[in-house]
Amino acid sequence: MSLNGAKLSLPEVAKLCQKTENVFIGARVGIMDQFISCLGKAGHALLLDCRSLEFKLIPIPEGVRLVICNTMVKHEHASGAYNRRREECDEGVKLLSRWYPEIRALREVSVEQLERHVAAMPATIFKRCKHVVTENRRVQEGAQYLIDGEVSHFGDLMRKSHSSLRDLFEVSCRELDVMAEIAESLEGYCGGRMTGGGFGGCTVNLVKTSAAEKFATQIAERYQSAIGIKPDIYVCSAANGASAG
Repeated sequence: MSLNGAKLSLPEVAKLCQKTENVFIGARVGIMDQFISCLGKAGHALLLDCRSLEFKLIPIPEGVRLVICNTMVKHEHASGAYNRRREECDEGVKLLSRWYPEIRALREVSVEQLERHVAAMPATIFKRCKHVVTENRRVQEGAQYLIDGEVSHFGDLMRKSHSSLRDLFEVSCRELDVMAEIAESLEGYCGGRMTGGGFGGCTVNLVKTSAAEKFATQIAERYQSAIGIKPDIYVCSAANGASAG
């Protein structure tokens, strides 16, 4: 990719997009969205180390589709609350560095290390940290499940992720939780979770291909009945990232 004659690699483009959000917009976002937009590959998930930017493309097993369910709501406090969650995690790192001076981020803390110091941490800070630390573990386990073709086990991790985002990180909302609860009752559902910054937006669901269209119809009907809002539902598959072509 080039700009004014300068040639930029796709990871560099992703880093510039992240910097725009961090500096210009003021949102302390990570780099996952930008990276997958640049380097995604059809039929694959992408396992990304957000520090080194090393990544691995992992084939998504055959027989499943992604069903994206847009709640059509976005609560006003979302951006400020997102930045606050980052601050709370930073505070957790500072506290934990008393016992583990070598750590620079929660990625370097194990669940066992964190739980060893629960009594010495404010309850809210502990919850934020526990979400991040357990989510990191779920990502590693989930990557292996995809490699092994264990879709049901991967789906279970998606469910646990949503519960953690709801109860520990506290970035869900009624609409997202209703959407997730409805999905649980539908045929072909393997697992799902909220995605994005939270407080509205979308859930992403892993659904058996044979049931995906029916799933989309039913979840739209039941969500509208429960919430009074017509959602947007997209049945899709992982696609290639952006390109100059």
